[in-house]
Amino acid sequence: MGRLDGQVAVVTGAGTGIGAAIARTLAREGAYVAVTDINEEGARQVAEEIRQSGGVAESWRLDVTRKADNVAVMDAVVAKWGRLDIVCPNAGVSTMNWAKDLTEEEWDYNFNVNTKGVFFTCQAAIPHMIRQGGGRIIITASMAGHRAVPLLAHYAASKWAVIGFGLSLAVEVGKYNIKVNLICPGFVRTSMQEREIVWEGQLRGMDPEAVRAEYVSKTPLGRIEEPQDVANAVLLLCLPEADFITGAVLDVTGGAHLT
Repeated sequence: MGRLDGQVAVVTGAGTGIGAAIARTLAREGAYVAVTDINEEGARQVAEEIRQSGGVAESWRLDVTRKADNVAVMDAVVAKWGRLDIVCPNAGVSTMNWAKDLTEEEWDYNFNVNTKGVFFTCQAAIPHMIRQGGGRIIITASMAGHRAVPLLAHYAASKWAVIGFGLSLAVEVGKYNIKVNLICPGFVRTSMQEREIVWEGQLRGMDPEAVRAEYVSKTPLGRIEEPQDVANAVLLLCLPEADFITGAVLDVTGGAHLT
């Protein structure tokens, strides 16, 4: 038996990277998983992989920046499986630039997905959770959400905002037995990180591999973080042992947030 048998979970940005790892992990523990992503094919592939491994999953295309899309997906998930226990607003984007050179388009792109998208996903899920007497929302934030990050000022600002939103939401919905917690990953090995390493190398005049080595040197546990490290932390917050945890901001960075 899995530790999440029969629970229903929605993961956004689950077509790759951290979101895909979260979806696979929850499914391995018995949850029915809605794999959602703006990349419909990526979501479909992850859902198919879960089914081939013996899990239960379906995929939906979801543009988290569109309120109506979030509502439609939550409604469809509840119509299919009858409930909504776990929601992981994980979809996120980044660009990289010196603040003096940032464009309005870069600023809006980061905030629309990283902050407004989380807001819309949570807002669409909460009515279902209220009706059934509770649920869990676990937001993927970032260690950039509580530190200074040169070249990522706009991204950091979007993550500071989402942490403030998540903590405030935890207070508002606690009376409905809805727990809201946030995970702050560090230097995670994803396609996003691969792009960032190249961008940072160009902006700082460094070889990309030197940038990667710097990330490792800034991580006390001495390696690049893997998506599974984040997924493991999400799972912990889904278990009954975490029933009295809400409003937590959990750094899952190998200590990188301390350097």
